[in-house]
Amino acid sequence: MDRALSLLAAFRTETPSLSMSELAERTRLYPSTVLRLLASLEHAQLVQRGSDGRFVLGPGVARLHAVYRESFALESAVLPALRRLVEETGESASFHVRQQQHRVCLYRVDSPQPLRDHIKAGDVLPLNQGAGGRVLLAFSGAHGALYDQIRRAGIAVSVGDRVPELFGISAPVFESDRSLCGAVTLSGPAQRFQRKHTKAVLTTSKAITASIGGREPLKTDSKRTSVA
Repeated sequence: MDRALSLLAAFRTETPSLSMSELAERTRLYPSTVLRLLASLEHAQLVQRGSDGRFVLGPGVARLHAVYRESFALESAVLPALRRLVEETGESASFHVRQQQHRVCLYRVDSPQPLRDHIKAGDVLPLNQGAGGRVLLAFSGAHGALYDQIRRAGIAVSVGDRVPELFGISAPVFESDRSLCGAVTLSGPAQRFQRKHTKAVLTTSKAITASIGGREPLKTDSKRTSVA
């Protein structure tokens, strides 16, 4: 089973089709073993041979992915991560997604401190204000020096951008095809802003990306357009 799985893992977005010799090289298995395992994987429709003799992932993988996505709730990945972020920083954490020219707060965990911003899940916010909106624009392909810098850094930091008395720190979350899923945002009163919290926000966004099977864009994809 482990050897068969290693064959499936050899396929990547950059190399969606592989010859038998390439599979043997990547997995370090004997060609005869690769051939036998490929026969079993073909029978299960997990791989298929193209007209050029090279192998690609089969329709069985798409079916499994559909089942996985159907049974997997984004909430189960995001909310625990937001709770950990709040515990670590003492500030409020949100997850925003883009909807046309606005952003929506999909999930929210409030700071335990009495002085905090009062965004709620379901709130609709500007896309061109605040760290969360800036991240969604940047990784949707927005042009300009600000968005170029956010793409390079992988994070947006703002103080007083949307509301003068608030700060925001936001980082993107990506889907399996490297498209934008949403943005994790830490927010609170401007006087409590601490730049060291950028590391916690980045760690949280990367953890959510990994837990939903996502992958960060390649460097050459930093300006690609993908709307969440």
